[in-house]
Amino acid sequence: MQDAQFALSVLGSLRDLAVHVALDDFGTGYSSLSNLKQFPIDILKIDQSFVRELTTDPGANSIVSAVIGMGKNLGMQVVAEGVESREQLTCLQQLACPQGQGFYFSEPLTATQFTSLCSRKTIESAAI
Repeated sequence: MQDAQFALSVLGSLRDLAVHVALDDFGTGYSSLSNLKQFPIDILKIDQSFVRELTTDPGANSIVSAVIGMGKNLGMQVVAEGVESREQLTCLQQLACPQGQGFYFSEPLTATQFTSLCSRKTIESAAI
């Protein structure tokens, strides 16, 4: 992100190849609102630090709600990172967050483990 023109060129080339680009850990580090407008981003991933405090901090709840709305209004997919409890999932559902990832759904898996998990009938959908 230090060389915005170069980053824009690379992201544009990836988009031309039908590669989807995700902005990970949104709300922390180098992510900024100008990135949402300037770069061709397909997926906005809400940082887990906000999801972690979702059920205990009204400020985190407001931030997550705002990020969900911004992402949707900009035509992006929105994913909440770090979903670890049913309470967090319920709160995200109430905020109309369409997708989530985290230990609530599964621990990290190898490709083989993931294939096995997907073949089971009792899997809970990872989509919120």
